[in-house]
Amino acid sequence: MKVTEFSIQGPKLIEPKAHGDARGFFTERYREDLFREIGVGTHFVQDNYSRSQTKVLRGLHYQYDKPQAKLVTATSGRILDVIVDIRKDSHTFGQSVSVEIDGGKPAWFLVPAGFAHGFLVLSPEGADLMYKVDAYYNPKGEGGIRWNDPALKIEWPIRDPIVSPRDAELPGWGAYLEHPKF
Repeated sequence: MKVTEFSIQGPKLIEPKAHGDARGFFTERYREDLFREIGVGTHFVQDNYSRSQTKVLRGLHYQYDKPQAKLVTATSGRILDVIVDIRKDSHTFGQSVSVEIDGGKPAWFLVPAGFAHGFLVLSPEGADLMYKVDAYYNPKGEGGIRWNDPALKIEWPIRDPIVSPRDAELPGWGAYLEHPKF
């Protein structure tokens, strides 16, 4: 298993070993004991699944009441997965990490609680995502930050993504700074 860590403490890109030949490949996508060995001892309580068409951008979302850590993977298609550190006491507060996840290459992106999360579908055929979370969804305790706020300096590869009306109306980074949730 290959593990990539970042300059921001907490997130990890986890690439399980795949055994392949001309027929395809096999991998153990998630195995609790191996994840514990690499420092991911999180107890996941819910699996989520989403499908999005090409150029769909979802986010940036977070849950502050019953915060969620997420373990995100693409099962088909390709995405740019983006997180922003929203932990006000973190020395990397306001910084982001972006990783590309391809459903044809098994990988997980660990998004700890205290990060806003979003993704953009890059593949023409769309993408299917699965993610594990360590706390149940709580609609009364969720928030978000506008995906294209220039203060965040996120380099999205397209300018005209498909964004839900709700996500288009999310407050900017300045509003979060006035009332941080973490």
